[in-house]
Amino acid sequence: MPPIAQIRPLDPGLYFVATPIGTARDITLRALDILASADAIAAEDTRTARKLMEIHGIPVGGRPLIAYHDHNGAAVRPRLLAMMAEGRSVAYASEAGTPLVADPGFALARDAIARGLPVTGAPGPSALLAALTLAGLPTDRFLFAGFLPPASAARRKVLRELAAVPATLVFFESPKRLSGTVRDIGSELGETRRIAVCRELTKKFEEVRRGTVAEVLADCEERPVRGEVVIVLDRDRSVAGEEDMIAALRRAMETMTVKDAARAVAEDLGLPKRDVYQAALELEGKT
Repeated sequence: MPPIAQIRPLDPGLYFVATPIGTARDITLRALDILASADAIAAEDTRTARKLMEIHGIPVGGRPLIAYHDHNGAAVRPRLLAMMAEGRSVAYASEAGTPLVADPGFALARDAIARGLPVTGAPGPSALLAALTLAGLPTDRFLFAGFLPPASAARRKVLRELAAVPATLVFFESPKRLSGTVRDIGSELGETRRIAVCRELTKKFEEVRRGTVAEVLADCEERPVRGEVVIVLDRDRSVAGEEDMIAALRRAMETMTVKDAARAVAEDLGLPKRDVYQAALELEGKT
């Protein structure tokens, strides 16, 4: 039998609850406590929320279970805000993952904060972080870019805007558009960049395909991907010239020690640390 969360009174306010992206037991104990204790529960998909609560032995009882999603948010939001203003606790559960990450909860959080209502969250599962964990690419700096546009021309425009971002890039994508997206990534950002396509994370058929953009594209075309997908793409590793290194060092040394600046620039530009450190020392001697 799954554990039944203990019911504890909650203070009035809004509680964001991260829910499993696959395996039901990935939910946290605090999330279960909130779902068991809240005066009302809002959910992106009430069927998913009800099933999750049933699995963990949490009865909805006579509490309101309210659908809140992109299509009805403007109409439902005033009701939820009124409940909180009247002194009730409202839990909002994403359909899967952490609320507000590619999720309709943002406007609810924004309006609750604007009205001075308490807002907190029970952190937990996230497809974004799960993919970063498994991709085998740098995680010291990353940018979550959400879903790319479905049309190729618009998608390629966004990719060009992201080309110079000195960080690992993360996208959510539909399996139907995956090959087209990876092909556009190769065209705009280069076929030699390292990429990981992560699908069905935490589920039975979890899989990560790693390699260059060209290699992964060929694999996806030969074996089409099914299920929910997260793309993780390495930053540009093309060799930087001396002028690029010196300019980056000057910027970094405005706020860092010589040693820290050299380390950061070497990592960002993919250059030997010893060479960058020597150049930083020479720059320091000229100032």
